[in-house]
Amino acid sequence: MSQQLNHSETSFAKRTFPITLICDNISYQPNIGSIFRICEAFGVQNIIFVGEDIALTPRKINRTSRSTHLRVPHKVIESTNEVLEYLQQNDFEIIALEITDTSKSLQELALNNEKPIALIAGSEVNGISKELLQIAHQTTHITMYGENSSMNVVNAVSVALYDITSKIS
Repeated sequence: MSQQLNHSETSFAKRTFPITLICDNISYQPNIGSIFRICEAFGVQNIIFVGEDIALTPRKINRTSRSTHLRVPHKVIESTNEVLEYLQQNDFEIIALEITDTSKSLQELALNNEKPIALIAGSEVNGISKELLQIAHQTTHITMYGENSSMNVVNAVSVALYDITSKIS
């Protein structure tokens, strides 16, 4: 019979991947908390929140982050232009997580293990801004089989990080 393990009893190797998650105007506090939690679980190196009124209020995000916001390096950059500069100066493989007319499914995503990855996820309402979408080297989507063509940003980031970390492990 199986026995459930607690965090200290698992044999998972602790690891950090060269992945930066770019959160383009993601502002809903429970989503932000969940993003911290999923990024910590998948060993994301850091998170950049892009936008002007991004409030990282620990009291509001802690419920969903379960204190992972204290363990994942992060910062807020208000200007899209400043993020564009940052991405281009740091030689990232820039991957946009968005359904477009040229996006490929996650299964088809080709990764360059020589470069760090910047995964861009878009806002809950408008998705990824045109400026960030234009600089992406690759655009990928999650194949869905229902009538709905979108999912919650945290769920999408979770699926993408699982696939990407599996490919670069």
